[in-house]
Amino acid sequence: MVRYPRRGAMLFAVVLVGAGLTVGPAGANDAKVFDDGGVALDSHQHGGQAGRLDAGGKDVKLIGKGRVDNARPGVVSDVGVLGDYAYMGAFNSDPCEGGVYVMDISNLRNPHQVGFIAASPGSFVGEGVHPIRMRTPAFSGDLLSYSNEVCTNATAPPAVGGATLVDVSDPLHPVVLTNGFGAVEPGVTTRARTVHSTFMWQTGSGRNSKVYIVLPDSRTPMLPIFDITDPRHPVQVIDIDLPQMFPQILQTGVDLDTVFFHDVVVRQQGNRQLMLLSFWDAGYVVLDVTDPAHPRYVADSDFTFPDPQLLETNGLALGPEGNGHYAEFVDNRKYILATDEDFGPTRVRVVGDDGGDFRAVQAGSAQLPTGGSLSGTAIFVGLGCNASPPEPAPATGGPYVALVERGGCGFTEMAANVESRGYAGTVVFNRTGPAGGCGALVNPSVVATKPFFFVNRLAGLSLVDAEAGYDEAACQASSARLPVAVGTVGDDVTLAATFDGWGYLHLFRNETGKLTELDTYAVREGMDPAYATGFGDQTVHEVAVSKQRPHLAYVSYYNAGFRVISVRNGKINEVGRFIDEGGNNFWGVQVIQRGVNEYVLASDRDFGLYVFKYTGNR
Repeated sequence: MVRYPRRGAMLFAVVLVGAGLTVGPAGANDAKVFDDGGVALDSHQHGGQAGRLDAGGKDVKLIGKGRVDNARPGVVSDVGVLGDYAYMGAFNSDPCEGGVYVMDISNLRNPHQVGFIAASPGSFVGEGVHPIRMRTPAFSGDLLSYSNEVCTNATAPPAVGGATLVDVSDPLHPVVLTNGFGAVEPGVTTRARTVHSTFMWQTGSGRNSKVYIVLPDSRTPMLPIFDITDPRHPVQVIDIDLPQMFPQILQTGVDLDTVFFHDVVVRQQGNRQLMLLSFWDAGYVVLDVTDPAHPRYVADSDFTFPDPQLLETNGLALGPEGNGHYAEFVDNRKYILATDEDFGPTRVRVVGDDGGDFRAVQAGSAQLPTGGSLSGTAIFVGLGCNASPPEPAPATGGPYVALVERGGCGFTEMAANVESRGYAGTVVFNRTGPAGGCGALVNPSVVATKPFFFVNRLAGLSLVDAEAGYDEAACQASSARLPVAVGTVGDDVTLAATFDGWGYLHLFRNETGKLTELDTYAVREGMDPAYATGFGDQTVHEVAVSKQRPHLAYVSYYNAGFRVISVRNGKINEVGRFIDEGGNNFWGVQVIQRGVNEYVLASDRDFGLYVFKYTGNR
């Protein structure tokens, strides 16, 4: 990648206006990193792969680009635009300098940073950097919303969760109106949950005008909406468990169990306000929020079996992985164009000799390559910690795989003890209890020199034939250990790694009830095993729809660059692309109009802001 000399950063002297709402730092339970080295597996960890694709393009003209002052890999997140200014989030990086970059785009050939709105120390900004022009009896001007997540290794306080509202009527002199407001978890914390995205919308006019904001946290299935008609005093309207209210959005029993509210847009259709929610493994959901206090179900999607893109391009009939990340209405709302964000092009399954088949997560430096496998006899060794180390693997037969119950020590300690006692690999199954236990999968942060895997609790129980009567709710309410003797010999197991591609685009017919999937699209490299490693992230991220030609959409595709697609007659076709010299890492896209011309702003995670114009005829 291209390296740039570092320049001094600008920082606004931001005025903070106190709000009447009780807000505060994010609680410890908001963190996705556990003390044993596990990271909650939601598959949207935003990159980390080295390498880039070759530069090139088709029917896309680069108008200008502007580098942020502290540019480095992964520092920039989403982009929003209003008038002559663009606003980009500052993501979790080292050092973590969260906030919002303010870019002057009055000259599209020379976008440049003119300031920085710092988030609270220890907080960073992800998706949903959203500016709007609003007029209500309580506030008239330009309002910016941004999300607050907690930096890796940050303490809380001072890090805040929730969202922040900033008066950017004068972008060079922003005023924070409310900081860290959001929904709370009764009995867990009195402080706002962390927020991953924000979206604001306006209704009514004159004295009846109202403004609302929705705050996905990318961690829970909760739908929180606030009335911000007076942005100095947000008022919670609802905070509901959406799958509990509308259970039809779930696909149960098919390994699509990671369900949380990730991102959202709200678009007006006639007299209705339609909210389009991306709900990870639950797919995409349309709600009527004309009355935000009483959302009404309109439609939702199911992921198609088998995975349609993988079947079409690779001939593999595997189940879908879910990962519903972002969606937009396209072609005058005839269709819904949706992204599934998948940073793992290889899936691992663990299969027992009695037919049990479960998803596994592999970690450490000795991972199975695509097409690789490990077979052996599972032996339950307990916690695998220094305080109760496993017995050595049997001297005859084998190979043997250690089955370890999570809890009591970190993953690296488990791995060291297992490996030193002659086992061919480690399979850790989840503990009981809430907050990352039972059915959840985590991505272990581990130092391991032999294959190391993580499975959910049901999978672990199945490998020692102890799964009878398993109940997820009872598991989450429990703190019990596995009632099986240490040393129990379990199934003969095989763990196998299969290439299943990076994340891609889905096209649905916009209708009521269950949405019909019409087509999918992936970049060529995203479905080629040769690009599984070494070329960066080949997964899709976000889309923005053309205002002039509503069948066109602009796509940020991380290291696969900037793409332009056309949606006609229920089919997706790529019509334009761009990758810069040295590569790109695009996160967000926004469409703007200047005179008769349409342009696209794209945020590059490692650099800053790009400005494009599509020059094709389609």
